[in-house]
Amino acid sequence: MARGYFLIVTALLEVGAGLLLLAVPALALQFLLGVGEAASETLVVARIAGAALLAIGVTCWMARRNGPNPAQSGVVAGALIYDVAAAGLLAYAGLGLNMAGLGLWPAVGLHTVLAVWSVACIRS
Repeated sequence: MARGYFLIVTALLEVGAGLLLLAVPALALQFLLGVGEAASETLVVARIAGAALLAIGVTCWMARRNGPNPAQSGVVAGALIYDVAAAGLLAYAGLGLNMAGLGLWPAVGLHTVLAVWSVACIRS
């Protein structure tokens, strides 16, 4: 059952983040990275990221009830890769690039927790 809860939580978070990036990417960039005014190409890339997050969220939502099987394991493994990459890239933005918005470190922490949770789901 832990996989089901993990997939539901991931779905809700990623759909929310994806819709935010699609609708108002400048607000998301300000919240995460402290970027005041983003270039138009940055906003396009942020919207593409939003579409990808929406796809991840929908995939997790659709897989939530399938029970332990190879396809669901693949969805959890994909979420693990995403969460590790997101936590690392956001931490790099904060530590290496000195970019930080109000939500940067909570987002790093959240992705780290989700990565650990996904490892636990894969192992069980």
